[in-house]
Amino acid sequence: MQAVTVSPKFQIVIPRPVRDHLHLRPGQKIQIMEYEERIELVPERDIAELRGFVKGIDTSVDREVDRL
Repeated sequence: MQAVTVSPKFQIVIPRPVRDHLHLRPGQKIQIMEYEERIELVPERDIAELRGFVKGIDTSVDREVDRL
């Protein structure tokens, strides 16, 4: 875990290893949420990046008789 400092303008710098690992780009939108006394940053992804992310998912589920 890495520590960052909040500037007088309430800005932070995301450390380079984190930016590289998450493939963050300048200008990219990030959702911010307060959750259980902490702040979570969730990068928004371009829809094209999500293509195929569920490839190989198991879709065999038992369905109700009236839904066949």
